[in-house]
Amino acid sequence: MKPILYGAAYSVYVRAARLALIEKGVDHDRVEVDIFAADGPPPDYLARHPFGRIPALQHGAMSLYETSAIVRYVDDAFPGPALQPRDPVHRARMNQTISVLDNYLYRPLVWGVYVARSEKGGACDEALVAAAAAKARHCLGVIERDLDRPFLAGDAITLADLYAVPMLAYGLMTGEGRAMLAECPQLSAWWRRMKARPSVAESRFAGEAA
Repeated sequence: MKPILYGAAYSVYVRAARLALIEKGVDHDRVEVDIFAADGPPPDYLARHPFGRIPALQHGAMSLYETSAIVRYVDDAFPGPALQPRDPVHRARMNQTISVLDNYLYRPLVWGVYVARSEKGGACDEALVAAAAAKARHCLGVIERDLDRPFLAGDAITLADLYAVPMLAYGLMTGEGRAMLAECPQLSAWWRRMKARPSVAESRFAGEAA
């Protein structure tokens, strides 16, 4: 039975889950769920995710929510290239990078810069955008400092790369994000490698440059 991924195409975390499914070569269906709709998520969706967030996954009788659980399940449950290193050092580095992305990059880059620019345009609070950009720049600088292999956790793609792609994609739709990436040559090279992957092209956000 094909797994079903629930969530909106615009979501960073839905895209991370989609990337995992595509990288593993898993045929799947997707059901659009917009948690920001005027009436909120559909009432029946709360049975899938009691906190009303996205994504959620259904695979046969098994139902999951929370991106971290979903992407690890996808990697463990289906054949295909491994998305988690077996080596404990590289696995720890992957988990550390995911934590950094979740806790220090997502909110300032996606919400503090991209959403502020895209939703409010010239009316956004420039001081708040600048403060968010400074936090995002610091986070990208830390990732750049530690990036000594082709991918974020070593020589092969992992879940860390799949978490980072959607966040960077939104950031690069802003002048601030493009300036940040230009300051990071290793991360810029990583981004070029990731953009060349079919999974990234297939899951591209609306408005994202090819």
